[in-house]
This record gives sequence, structure tokens and C-alpha cells, in this order.
Amino acid sequence: MRTFGFSDFWFILQAAQWTVQLSLIAFVGGAVGGLLVALARTSESGVAQRLATGFIQVFQGTPLLMQLFLVFFGAPVLGLDISPWIAAGLALILNTSAFLGEIWRGSIQAVPRGQWEAADALGLSYAARMRDVVLPQAWKIALPPTVGYMVQVIKGTSLAAIIGFTEITRAGQIINNATFQPLIVFSVVGAIYFALCWPLSLWASRIEKRSAAVLAR
Repeated sequence: MRTFGFSDFWFILQAAQWTVQLSLIAFVGGAVGGLLVALARTSESGVAQRLATGFIQVFQGTPLLMQLFLVFFGAPVLGLDISPWIAAGLALILNTSAFLGEIWRGSIQAVPRGQWEAADALGLSYAARMRDVVLPQAWKIALPPTVGYMVQVIKGTSLAAIIGFTEITRAGQIINNATFQPLIVFSVVGAIYFALCWPLSLWASRIEKRSAAVLAR
């Protein structure tokens, strides 16, 4: 056993880069998937709506930890050998797609019906209506909760430690096993998570207040 020192702090801090990278992968991939899910949920196709609804129910209705286990331990059963990087990224992308899809579905449906009817009156196709009329307005509504959800994505990456992915939490576990000083180690881990998440929470709050002020005019 040894005393927690600067080298231990630096090891945990360096692991933050993997947390950030995994969060970006999850958010970017989830944004693409979430947009597809949201469009399917608001489409005129009953089949697409049912498939998107089922996807959301599965990934919102089951723990992220179980999803990580299924991807990481289930892939070898199918003959696929994947690393913790790929498993964590894929599970988080699927999970993020479900939640962003539902957030954006609500934002799309929050666009006043008059805008939809005006687009129909102009004879716009579904793609043109969404691209030129609905989505630009929905994005303004969706921005605050989307930024806020980025905080959840960052915190969700901590579960990747369970499958051996070395991010902040896993680095903290490694250092704690060497120093047996959990109070110090996990206080540092919590402080780093706070430093990553608090600016995003503050940004989301400011965007929401700004949007509310615009609507109140």
C-alpha cells in the first residue's frame, strides 16, 4: 500500500481524455441514430413508427449496464471478437439514439401545426417539409434538452469501467486498489466529472432561459 500522490492524480486526469472521447463517439453516433428514430416516429409510415417505438422502449426500458454486458459478452457468442472500446461505443450509441430520438420526436411534434399545414399547402414533399420548415424550428426547441442530455452521456460512460474500459472511474478503481484511500481517490474522480459536466449544465440552463425570454416577447 502506498500514499495517494500527484502521479496517481495525473493518471486519473489523463483517463479523462478517454471519457471525453467515448462521450463524443456516443453523442455523435447517437445524434445520427436519434435523428433517424425521431423521423421514423413522426413519419407517415405505420411500420416505421412501430419499429422506432419498439427500439425506444427496449433501450429506455433496460439498464445501460445490461446493454453493455449484452454487447461485450454477447458478441463473442456470435463469433465476433470486439474490444471494450467498440463494445462501450456501440452500447452508448444505441442508448443515446433512443433517448435523443425521443427528445427530438417531442421537439418535432411541438412545432405548431400551422407550420405543417402551411408546408402542405405549398405542396412540399415530406423531405422538403422536414428539411426546410419543421426541423429548423424543432432544433431551437430541442437544443436545451439536447445539451442537458450530454451530461447524462458523460456520466453514463462510467459504466464502461465494468467491461474493462479505462476511463475516469476505472482509473480511480485502479488507483484505489493500489492506495486503499477511497475517500481521496473517488473525491478526485467526482471532482473531474463535475468539472466536465457543470459547464454543460450551465450552458443548457442559459440556452433554456434565453429561449424562454424570446418566447415571452
